[in-house]
Amino acid sequence: MKDLTNGSIIKHIFSLSLPTIIGFSLQMVYDLVDIFWIGMISSEALAGVTIFGSIFWLIGSLNDIVGQSSISVISQNFGRKDLPATQIAIEQTITFKVLLALVAGALMALFLNPLISFFTNEPAVAKAAFDYGYIRLFLLPIMFASYSVNTILRCLGDAKTPMVLMLFSSVLNVILDPLFMFATVPFTSIPGFGLGVFGAALATVISQSTAFFIGFAYLLSKKNLVRPSIKGLFRLHWETDKKLLTIGLPTGFETISRNVSQIIVMKFVSTFGTAVIAATGIAGRILGIAFTPLMGVSMGASTIVGQNLGAEKVERALDTTRWAARIVTVIIGFFVLLCWLYGDRVMGIFANDREIIQTGVLYMTYGMSGMVALAYAFGLSSGFGGAGYNYPYVVSSTVSRWVVMIPFLFVTVSVLKLGFVWVTLAYVASDVSEALILWRYYTRGIWKTKRVA
Repeated sequence: MKDLTNGSIIKHIFSLSLPTIIGFSLQMVYDLVDIFWIGMISSEALAGVTIFGSIFWLIGSLNDIVGQSSISVISQNFGRKDLPATQIAIEQTITFKVLLALVAGALMALFLNPLISFFTNEPAVAKAAFDYGYIRLFLLPIMFASYSVNTILRCLGDAKTPMVLMLFSSVLNVILDPLFMFATVPFTSIPGFGLGVFGAALATVISQSTAFFIGFAYLLSKKNLVRPSIKGLFRLHWETDKKLLTIGLPTGFETISRNVSQIIVMKFVSTFGTAVIAATGIAGRILGIAFTPLMGVSMGASTIVGQNLGAEKVERALDTTRWAARIVTVIIGFFVLLCWLYGDRVMGIFANDREIIQTGVLYMTYGMSGMVALAYAFGLSSGFGGAGYNYPYVVSSTVSRWVVMIPFLFVTVSVLKLGFVWVTLAYVASDVSEALILWRYYTRGIWKTKRVA
């Protein structure tokens, strides 16, 4: 547990963010390992997993509703040194995440068939999507609960334990992937289970589940100053529940809007063929690594902002957002440079089809260009998360995706029949417009007056 209302802001940002960045990076690594092994099966398998991934993150919006609320509620209560309220917020966060996951998983399973059919009519691609998807949906509550444990610990100032849990999950997944997927583990004579794409999904859910149970046991241990009670997980606390549902509701709508728009973008991408779908799947996982410092710094800074707003140290919260913006801009700028210089070599690790490699490089180099501006704005907007002021995310996402990106794609791809490069330029236009909107809301300063605890 750590009091973030005193001491060096930069030191606090790095102490919270670095473990989070490392943890998320490791998760991205095992995503890339998934893609590497799946690519050894076929391009159809890659395309199927990519399509399911676009659909799957649509239900991540429900996780974000409670998750974003919990950051501000837990951190502000902890910053005020109100430990009973902090405990209740922790208990309700876990409970609501599990309930939402049960509902979301059931609904998505019912509609998975028509959703997959929306993207492809190739049987091999659809089969891969189903094989990978159903078990992920079945164990969605474990995934949501695992996110909750990590978020709770970070809000209490402990970023190292989530990092260790994510490291463990990543290593376990890397080990299980080839063992479950292939009849014989590639490059060895070790016998495997030969489950194909289903084996990749099974390895992921086993890894996540094991890490969750270890993390939950740690959260319940006497090592923590604030820990949930088992009894508290089975009862509702309406005052806290109302905050958890309403504070993050704008973020939930934002995530829904973003993910629905991504599904539509994937529909535009699918018009260019299976190879292009596979390329965007690989490149998207690679670019996910670039998002890890952005997410890590933003989450760490939001926790610092939340504790300081709870302690009424507004100027210190303001300084935190400025430092967060500077740090993520430098990191993302460096990553963009690497994509321009070495994108073809990185893509070559995951595919040997020249069309897939060239399309992936195009996606990474042009599509990343707007990320620098967006990174700076996201660093500043860490103040929104800590304050529980999430309305700007809704506006920025809605405008950038539905007013800028989708019409841009419709005109260039559907009407003018231009090439795939215009899909990547649509991402640039979306990122820049989103950054400008977030910056405008930040400068208005409303977030500095918000309190949820």
